[in-house]
Amino acid sequence: MEFSTSTLMMFFFLILLFISIWKIYVFLPNKELIDDDRTKNSQKELMKLILHVIKNSDGNLSEKELFEEIKNNDDFDKEHYWRFNQNRLNQLLNSYYLENPYTSSIMDIYQDLK
Repeated sequence: MEFSTSTLMMFFFLILLFISIWKIYVFLPNKELIDDDRTKNSQKELMKLILHVIKNSDGNLSEKELFEEIKNNDDFDKEHYWRFNQNRLNQLLNSYYLENPYTSSIMDIYQDLK
């Protein structure tokens, strides 16, 4: 049984294509990581903590002070939210402002919660 060159080339091409796709698939994330803080539940928990800290303060906080208060809070899970930083706080506050258009500052959030 003799194969032509083009048939052999196609055969090896398909085999190598399959191997390449499999190698890419193996390295793609297939499940949520334990410390993934970008899930919806994690973001809800973090927003709940932010609102809790704002509610328990006097409302006169800068974003930097709010960040420090959140990091020092007992409910803040440092292992789960190890990537939490000032930029992430700003993004969460901006998303809150978009969901609640009548708020535009931390003081507005404080007054809304009281």
